[in-house]
Amino acid sequence: MADELKRRLVHASGSGLVALWLLADALDAGLTWTGFRLLMVVLATGALVLEFLRLRIGLDWRLYDVLTREYEQDNPAAYALYLISMAAVVVVFEPDIALPAMLMLALGDPISGAVSDNTLKRVKPPKVLGTMFLVSTLIAIPFLPITAALIAAVGATLADGVTLEVRTYIVDDNLTIPIYAACLAWAALEFAPL
Repeated sequence: MADELKRRLVHASGSGLVALWLLADALDAGLTWTGFRLLMVVLATGALVLEFLRLRIGLDWRLYDVLTREYEQDNPAAYALYLISMAAVVVVFEPDIALPAMLMLALGDPISGAVSDNTLKRVKPPKVLGTMFLVSTLIAIPFLPITAALIAAVGATLADGVTLEVRTYIVDDNLTIPIYAACLAWAALEFAPL
């Protein structure tokens, strides 16, 4: 249980990246969106290098034992997928879409996880789905028109609540939450009546 709490806190710490952008922008600190994109790509690349060292070379830090789950021992760890998906939405989308998608992963996922029983099911229970949808909607409203916020929240909820399996590999929601949310937010802004 203590390790699970540590994982949730590390998860939530990703909201600091959004805060960095918002504070730098609000304080006119000179951080451009291009600079923020570069930072995210550097962080994702660093995670990929660490995962290569862990999986191929055998780097075995105690931190990996605490912050990774058993099924991640021979697969890419959730933290790397987390940074890759965040970097992907930052590179592809503008701040009004990318930032709430990042927060849905950083905050929505651990909050929905706190109400979950942590068993692997094809579709999570309604309580978990409802929690993720509510939190994701509240996160998106400051950034997006209400229709786009609701549609983005649906994307995050689907990514969090419906287990995606490709062949026999379970796709971690750390990879899908920001991507689903951002893609649906973009589609809503482009095609839905707002």
